[in-house]
Amino acid sequence: MNYEFTIIAPIYNEEENLERLEQQLSTYLEIAVKPTCILLVNDGSSDNSLSMIEKICARNEAFYFISFEKNCGLSAAIKAGFDYADTPLIGYIDSDLQTDPEDFNLLMQDIAEYDLVTGWRADRKDSFVKKMSSLIANGIRKSFTHDGMNDTGCPLKIIKADYAKRIPMFKGLHRFLPAMIMLQNGSVKQVPVRHYPRIAGKAKFHLWNRLLGPLVDCFAYLWMKKKYINYNIAKKG
Repeated sequence: MNYEFTIIAPIYNEEENLERLEQQLSTYLEIAVKPTCILLVNDGSSDNSLSMIEKICARNEAFYFISFEKNCGLSAAIKAGFDYADTPLIGYIDSDLQTDPEDFNLLMQDIAEYDLVTGWRADRKDSFVKKMSSLIANGIRKSFTHDGMNDTGCPLKIIKADYAKRIPMFKGLHRFLPAMIMLQNGSVKQVPVRHYPRIAGKAKFHLWNRLLGPLVDCFAYLWMKKKYINYNIAKKG
């Protein structure tokens, strides 16, 4: 099948969520506005996730997977998804399903005019501490990048593959996807999407790495912005 859209789902020790993930993504495939496939990226899980992923992909034609030798982190899983996807559009969703796959259709309404469309958890269903730490982290990031985004941590995005595949790799990448598209002179838009409480599994980020990590990564971004190479081809022969 000629797929046009790949949804990347990074997975690290999410065995309690994988049956729901399969069900909800399968349901989305029935209503997707473009022919869609699912790329599950196992980030070196130490639980039963890989075995479950293999079974999910064996029984679903539109599902396939890659698996790391060891845990490399969320940014590495997203970047690997960008590298291995072979469709003109690439999406991203967290396997904890705190966002709804059906909302990809909301983002898809704007992707023709923009190079990245990201969700915005305007009515976020998280604890007070998690919401406040993310608010502070987003404020720090915006002051460095001037990307205008309220919620770059929202795990629901669509990116044109030409832009996604040119993003350089570094830890903390997932917080800077809109800024990295803007470095390429691309255009970005945020759209409010639904958000739900986590009902299974454990969160992989905590107060410390929500605050200190983004601050350190901002300095890495400023260095990259200064050194970034951008070019456009005027003629071929």
